[in-house]
Amino acid sequence: MKREDLPAAAAQAAPSADDAWVALLDAACAPYRSAGRWAWHWARGKLGRDPVFRGLLERGDLPARARVLDIGCGQGLLASLLQATADAARRGAWPAAWPAAPSATAYTGIELMAKDAARARAALHGLPLQPRFINADMCRAALPECDVVVILDVLHYVDHAAQEALLQGVRDALRPSQGRLLLRVGDADSRRGFAVSQWVDHVVTMARGHRVPPTYCRPLAAWVALLESQGYAVRTVPMSQGTPFANVLLVADLGAGSS
Repeated sequence: MKREDLPAAAAQAAPSADDAWVALLDAACAPYRSAGRWAWHWARGKLGRDPVFRGLLERGDLPARARVLDIGCGQGLLASLLQATADAARRGAWPAAWPAAPSATAYTGIELMAKDAARARAALHGLPLQPRFINADMCRAALPECDVVVILDVLHYVDHAAQEALLQGVRDALRPSQGRLLLRVGDADSRRGFAVSQWVDHVVTMARGHRVPPTYCRPLAAWVALLESQGYAVRTVPMSQGTPFANVLLVADLGAGSS
């Protein structure tokens, strides 16, 4: 929906960016109350404190009417946020300072941890988006055709050969001329921030009751070179605002940069 299509009264009532984000956070977290206290508190903490989610909206990284594939989706936070953004845009409650609201025509989440996938299904089964959650190893799952692939903080859990194979599978699944990969990684060259990222990652993994696997990381330049070798045009977005980490979001587009 374009802003000019909204009634004048609704457009005039568009909230500030901060007010809009608070409302989106409340709406995206609300479905998790039905899945238990842990699910709701995790959603609230992750969506509220991790800068990547608001950043995706503020920069317009997620397009409208996209088929979204979320690899390592956890309990489906991105699916719930996409539903909240679509609902807000429909009501005219979208901030004028932000790009057009993203929306999804289909959402598929792939998650290795069975408990996380179960929480996602329990909380979000009633969403109009009708998200689909697959409990599977990301390196072995069949990837559906899609317009956008999101991989946040999970690719380093598989070795370099598996990373490259998965990314090639992602490229094959994306729409050739307009596909986009949103990949968040840690920059191994940023030693202090990277060390903090790794420590927190291990603590959170153990707190969620999971085994801490080995990690296979790369310097930022190596991540960019890998994606460019697969035909992406890549831009980097620092993604550690308000945190001590060394995270970077890679926005990788097929089309002009693809071979």
